[in-house]
Amino acid sequence: MSRHPITRRTALKLTSAAVLSATLTARSRKALADAPRALPAGQLPKDRRLEAPKDLDGYFGWTPSPSPEAWAERAEKLRRQILVACGLWPMPARPAIAASLHGKVERDDYTVERVSFESHPGLYVTGSLYRPKGGGDQRRPAVINPHGHWANGRFYDHGEAGVKKQLESGGEKFELSGRFPLQARCVQLARMGCVAFLYDMLGYADNTILPLSLIHGFKTQRPDLSSPERWGLFSAQSELRLLNALGLQTWNSIRVLDWIATLPDVDAERIAVTGASGGGTQTFVLGCVDSRPIAFFPAVMVSTAMQGGCTCENASLLRVGTGNIEMTALLAPRTVGLSAANDWTKELETKGLPELKQHFAMMGVPDRITGKYIPYEHNYNQLSRMMMYGVFQKALGLPAGEIVERDFMPLSQEEATVWDADHPRPATGDEAELKVVRAFAAEFDRQLADLEPTDPVSLAEYRRVVGGGWDVLIGRDLKATGNVEHEHLGQADKSNHREFSDVVRNKTHGEELPVVTLIPENWNQNLVIWLTDTGKSGLYGADGALIPAIQKLLGSGAGVVGVDLLHQGEFQKDGQSLTATSSVKNTREFLGYTTGYNHPLFAQRVHDVLSIIAAAKSHRSAPSVIHLAGFGNAALYAAAAAVQAGNNVSKLAVGTGGYRFTSITEIRDPMLLPGAVRYGDVPGLLALRAPQPLWLHGEGPDAPRTIHATYLSSGRATDRLVTSTVAADQAAVAAAEWLSR
Repeated sequence: MSRHPITRRTALKLTSAAVLSATLTARSRKALADAPRALPAGQLPKDRRLEAPKDLDGYFGWTPSPSPEAWAERAEKLRRQILVACGLWPMPARPAIAASLHGKVERDDYTVERVSFESHPGLYVTGSLYRPKGGGDQRRPAVINPHGHWANGRFYDHGEAGVKKQLESGGEKFELSGRFPLQARCVQLARMGCVAFLYDMLGYADNTILPLSLIHGFKTQRPDLSSPERWGLFSAQSELRLLNALGLQTWNSIRVLDWIATLPDVDAERIAVTGASGGGTQTFVLGCVDSRPIAFFPAVMVSTAMQGGCTCENASLLRVGTGNIEMTALLAPRTVGLSAANDWTKELETKGLPELKQHFAMMGVPDRITGKYIPYEHNYNQLSRMMMYGVFQKALGLPAGEIVERDFMPLSQEEATVWDADHPRPATGDEAELKVVRAFAAEFDRQLADLEPTDPVSLAEYRRVVGGGWDVLIGRDLKATGNVEHEHLGQADKSNHREFSDVVRNKTHGEELPVVTLIPENWNQNLVIWLTDTGKSGLYGADGALIPAIQKLLGSGAGVVGVDLLHQGEFQKDGQSLTATSSVKNTREFLGYTTGYNHPLFAQRVHDVLSIIAAAKSHRSAPSVIHLAGFGNAALYAAAAAVQAGNNVSKLAVGTGGYRFTSITEIRDPMLLPGAVRYGDVPGLLALRAPQPLWLHGEGPDAPRTIHATYLSSGRATDRLVTSTVAADQAAVAAAEWLSR
């Protein structure tokens, strides 16, 4: 990975954020060896997360929900997960679209017009609109067609040699249809009575403002577009805002729906979507996030195997705990047709389709799902198209009768291109890319500002939107933590407390955590989970003795738990701190290939804290009250765990050191949590704790505005929100004093 120079502005942020963390780390270097171990020396925890991370080529089976009620709960979470991953939670503003239609081409029984419009500042939709001739004022069904990864996109030409092979194999029946299969399906749909719109994926044909090499061919991080001040797609900054190629394409598809539904000859209640390969991905993703289409045909894409290899088909958080089969299930009870070929989809009829049929039957619409293996290479050939026509004929209420695809006069590139002297192509390059990402980032900031609560009603909306976003980012709450077991492995009697060496095992998720538990002689049933950047060794000083803050807690009668979170303490063979996260085996430096299928390290460490909370609550000597404390980076793990645990954590004490996620410039930074800036950065997270008691250090004499606003809106700003300005080396003791009250 390339390393970026730290600007003075960034350095100031990092310095203020790291003071306390660095102090604790320095004090804990020797204590790391002296702290009690839970496991034998040299033995790592038996934790599934130490294995190779899952990638897009894994197995993505799915077990249907047992009832419509259970599915409704799951569907709500899954739909929100997809929206969050695409950067579309909450949805950006959707003003009326002023599309340019020109250059109408007349054919025997249909017309084609060139279409372009700006879907968001700097982002464009370009395509060809096919309409049947005749019909008067009749409103017709519409089919939108995201084309997928076919060379030159909308201008795709299979060539003489290619079509000859298709004709010989039986995959195509007509020479011109075989050479221009993308046009062929739109022509036939128009002949069947549909308005069909074939639009460019980003980087293809006319839509090269964001070039193919970027959207679909990105390989290497770009230091000149990776700073907090100047950043582009695929950077740490874009990940922090969940701005990605998949989301931009999905946004374009949503805007296509917005536009086509307003056409005077379109019946907005009868809209379908179809595409193959990457266009198949776009087909079902659009259906997952938009309820308007009533029928879908994602060709040669949906399977339990490879989930989509392009950067435009992946995004951080998108397939964590799910896959394309379950996403397709989200389209029910609407009509779905699937085609498979001699590619990763070839086992569809035995893996994936049976579960989808079970699901559609459970939803009461067994006749609305169909799938078929068509024994040709990866394609959207005439046989697949005929299958699609039949599915849409029924779903869209088209006239019954035999469907016969026949040849046509294809458009030349000159007839199809939307750009000409009167409609000049927008500029491309870095500045065009920066215009797109800046416009979305600015809108995201405005959305957060508008969500800032002023009363209980707006506070509830803040929690729904911002809290709903953080819930996806973390990916687990206390309910989803599962079955957790606690085992004592050893103990030592100290002067005023007992020191237990423990292991907490999360049986549901295959995780194991080394723990030290300190219980004073006169335990008051209060328990403080104390998190540091060095794990449980952070409870001890360089001399091996407990640090003053822990001594104060024990002296007050509270018990204390220290834990090695993933890749802390006993997780590290050499005892060193992790400096870069692991990634899947992919030569392309795109974070979404890893965090699109696996929880980010930040989230995994929050999961560990939730496991400790669950273990404490289920222990035979369960505490009556659980508090959380964290300092340095661990302050944010504590904050996120407290938010996800809700009322199960009473008090939260954190020393943030002024850290902000927006200072991150490296995609493998251990603190990089995709979406963190999208949902308000550190203040946005801490604000979600209102009205529970919060002690805050490192943020100045007054809490950040968003935090103060949520506490004020909850009616508890004065007695539940405490800010501390003591010196950094006294913060831990001050926190312990507050927790002891």
